[in-house]
Amino acid sequence: MDGIPYSDYLIFVDESGDHGLVTLDKEFPVFALVFCIISKYDYLNYLVPNVQQLKLDIWGHDQVILHERDIRKESGIFAMLRTNRTLREEFLERLSQIIADAPIQVITSIIDKPKLLNKYANSINPYELALRFCMERVLTYLSSQGEDGKRLHVLLEARGKIEDAQLELEFRRICANQCDWYYKAMDFQKMKFEPVFVPKASNSTGLQIADLVARPLALQYLRPTQSNRTYEILKSKELSRKIFP
Repeated sequence: MDGIPYSDYLIFVDESGDHGLVTLDKEFPVFALVFCIISKYDYLNYLVPNVQQLKLDIWGHDQVILHERDIRKESGIFAMLRTNRTLREEFLERLSQIIADAPIQVITSIIDKPKLLNKYANSINPYELALRFCMERVLTYLSSQGEDGKRLHVLLEARGKIEDAQLELEFRRICANQCDWYYKAMDFQKMKFEPVFVPKASNSTGLQIADLVARPLALQYLRPTQSNRTYEILKSKELSRKIFP
């Protein structure tokens, strides 16, 4: 141990959309990165026990990973919701209520890839852009909460050795104030940001919540007039949203 105190908060990160620029999905031409901020006290005393209780009540065990795509398509372990509509409504209602009552703050960065390519001849990777924007806003918020000088763990879903190494390199470049493309100077060394890459199979409650909210937040930008139940729950929790360009 180096004597640096741990932050009172955790950050859970997830994304929606593809961050590549070579080919664009016409139906989903954006990349969204979401940072979910929660105090460790609230994580242990509210979020984890409530999500665990929901799983135990619906499935009888807690080894269920809440994945937005599987829930939406009612596939895998969620296929049972297709045939039992009463159970489906109970599950969705309780899950929505857990998110509604969750003491979380959400920071969102949405990169509009067609606009990015049209505006910049040499476009920076959308993930790098979104990461910088989110980290800037996390730093501002947690500094206001008296977290300067503490070690803050940022949890991200692991993708593979090469991708994780590339992301960690960019993450640490930002933390070392070596991001040379950004116009606004921020001192990220005010806090000790520490990335934690979590295996896909891990049953992390925080990462599951981040996964559940990422796509609805992106869809609200893409289709603002479309009914979006999750966004209606989340909009009061969205601390900051950056749309770029």
